[in-house]
Amino acid sequence: MMVEKLSLTCDRLISHRQLACCHSYCVIPLRCKELLVYSHVDTEQKPLLLTGHHGDISAMAFGKGSKPVLLCSASADYIIVWDIELCLRRRREGIVAAGTVIGTLLGEVVHLSFCFSDERVAACSGTTVYILSSKRQDVISMVTGHLGPLTAAEFCPWNKEILVTISEDRTFKVWDLKTESVHYQSFVLSASPLLSVFFLEESRQLITGSTNGEVWCFSLLDDHKCHLVTNMDIQKMQKRHQRHQETVAQQAGGVTDPSKDNSWLCIGSSDGLYLVDLATSELLSALHFKDYPSLSITVAGSWSISPAWDNSMVFLVSSLFTPCVVLLEVSLCALLGRTWAGGEGLSVIPSSPPLLESPLNAELKKKEPNCPKKKGGVKEQPLVFHSKVKSSGYTSSPRRTMFSPKTNVQKTPCSAKANKTIGCLHRNYPADSAAPNTPHIQLSIANKPVFCFQYSGDGKQILCGLGDNSVLLYKSSLTSSPVVYTGHDKAVSSVGWSHNRQWWLSASEDRTLRIWTHGNAEPVITMSGGMFSKPIRSAQFYYLDKFLLLASGHSLYLYLYNLDSTRDDIKRYQQRSVVKMASCLETTSATDITALSAINDFFSYIVVVCGSDRSIQVFDMNKGTVASELLDAHSRAVHCITQNKGSMFSTQAPDSYNLFLTSAVTDGVKIWDLRTLRCVRRYESHLNRCHPCSSAISPCGRFIASGSEDNCAYVYDIRCSSYLHKLQKHSDTVLSVTFNPATPELLTGTLDGKLRLFQPSGGACLSHDTSAAVHSVPSMAV
Repeated sequence: MMVEKLSLTCDRLISHRQLACCHSYCVIPLRCKELLVYSHVDTEQKPLLLTGHHGDISAMAFGKGSKPVLLCSASADYIIVWDIELCLRRRREGIVAAGTVIGTLLGEVVHLSFCFSDERVAACSGTTVYILSSKRQDVISMVTGHLGPLTAAEFCPWNKEILVTISEDRTFKVWDLKTESVHYQSFVLSASPLLSVFFLEESRQLITGSTNGEVWCFSLLDDHKCHLVTNMDIQKMQKRHQRHQETVAQQAGGVTDPSKDNSWLCIGSSDGLYLVDLATSELLSALHFKDYPSLSITVAGSWSISPAWDNSMVFLVSSLFTPCVVLLEVSLCALLGRTWAGGEGLSVIPSSPPLLESPLNAELKKKEPNCPKKKGGVKEQPLVFHSKVKSSGYTSSPRRTMFSPKTNVQKTPCSAKANKTIGCLHRNYPADSAAPNTPHIQLSIANKPVFCFQYSGDGKQILCGLGDNSVLLYKSSLTSSPVVYTGHDKAVSSVGWSHNRQWWLSASEDRTLRIWTHGNAEPVITMSGGMFSKPIRSAQFYYLDKFLLLASGHSLYLYLYNLDSTRDDIKRYQQRSVVKMASCLETTSATDITALSAINDFFSYIVVVCGSDRSIQVFDMNKGTVASELLDAHSRAVHCITQNKGSMFSTQAPDSYNLFLTSAVTDGVKIWDLRTLRCVRRYESHLNRCHPCSSAISPCGRFIASGSEDNCAYVYDIRCSSYLHKLQKHSDTVLSVTFNPATPELLTGTLDGKLRLFQPSGGACLSHDTSAAVHSVPSMAV
């Protein structure tokens, strides 16, 4: 997989000098003051000798273009630009190759880089960057401002007037070359100096790495403000990768599938080459020098990585302890073609009917009505044949108006009302709507946390589970007073609507579950704490309302139920509803369940649960077994799991329903593909260090929302790891977020009991609240 194409021995150690390599040529210093240019397309070709420097050559860089191929070299006396094709032609003609001097006496230059049009060159010397013309000797501009010596500088590919510099002071700066001013200065990233910087033009991101093996990815927006997207540690990624490979190999027996993700990054380190998936911040592959004993290098000093060309990449690597430089070639097909994938190709949409012995086929036997037997004899007969007898009217006041006709009565056509109703039921969710980012209304409902809430399927009502042990039922407009449901002894941990929207449930830390119906202040079903040994972490209706699904301890319970809201006034404490356990499944290794999710809008056999051991387990309820398991899904236990369920108002591709989100403290939000049980992207711009902040997917499947501890809610484009909107000015930590299934609205709930409703920027104006104040709103070397 890693092939050594060329091995060169130098006359002295060059382990920490900038090397130069492009898709056709590589260059090394000879006798400190000369250059040897090798063609790695034709390794038998005689190398090109370039002379002209009087001092030791300290840095080299190729231009970004392919015609002509430009090379810039720097020493303490000169900075020279060479046209490689022109120099080769001069050698064939017997003329000494010469270059163009573009700078003199600029000090010890440690790094060179061309802009993307090859018209300018950035030269780093001390704490100053000199911007030079590549065609003549001209210092266009110079910028300085770092507290330590510079280590690298790169031009922005989509804006030629933007330059990013990194330094031994462990920060980077974004410069405006027109004004020679700083647009953005980073915080101190690490305890070790920054070594390299690289741009990703497609995603508008910059990446930098340090000597201790850490890599940071920042988004560079049009306002030139940088936002941290992800922070990766190579050593930690490697440990997770090894554990994941061992787990998948045991489960899948070595099953592999092609990788179609192109968001990868090559990182050169002292012990080898690492391939990282930027979307997930996970290691895809690692090529260690020790695994290739035929190589002439064991520990790397510096790397030069060329862009991918013809399904391969070439790397020029210097040895750390010996005066040796090697040219390595890696096949992208071999490196990217196969990645580990576990599981059996699971899907939330079933492909076959339930098995005969499936727990999903369980039925609840209905009790026969207990009617008293008829006894003989003639029963007393009523004097009238009706159940009600009209009053004679003796006690009513005498009628004074005998007849009053109704005039000017306008009849409303029945068809108009029916059409209006049908129009509301079949209104589609706007697939091209912008993400909600404008505050519409704020409401103060309690001084306790809003732990959970959920919209009804039609988007007209919202349930809120609070830390004061109550459940509030609001209209989705939040303009009227809520209906309050009480009865729990501890905080409400989960609420959920039935598919038919006729009843709903609430679960609490008091180990009880209650089911409520419209118009009843008392629950029709109360599953008491004696049935469960530990608190109920999550509960919901399942299989189109046929079952109750809940998790307590290490057990996953499936209950059949029959609701009867009638009560005997004398025996009100006796509930007539019936609950019967249909199945009880346990997690592997008996780990406690911290979160669960299943689809209730259509028949699905899949239930996804997360355990306190940081694992994700997929239950196949048709078979009643754990179908797949992924260990170490997060660095902490998952506290929230959300499936892409869509809504009755939107339609997505069938494969989209196999995506689900997980959230964990200190480890951000990950989106997974159920078919491979593989993380496909990671979102960690928000802050989540101690509270269980939830996440949600929009009904159209295009946006992701997450709570945060910096008093903000974050909205992400599902295709990008950097956030789309930062919804600021919440009064406290945003614990809960959810999207309205019928219209583009986002509802947030905070730790201090506030609700805020957001709409797209073209929505209605901000409403006033009487109870609370309204707040307005890829390759590099490390």
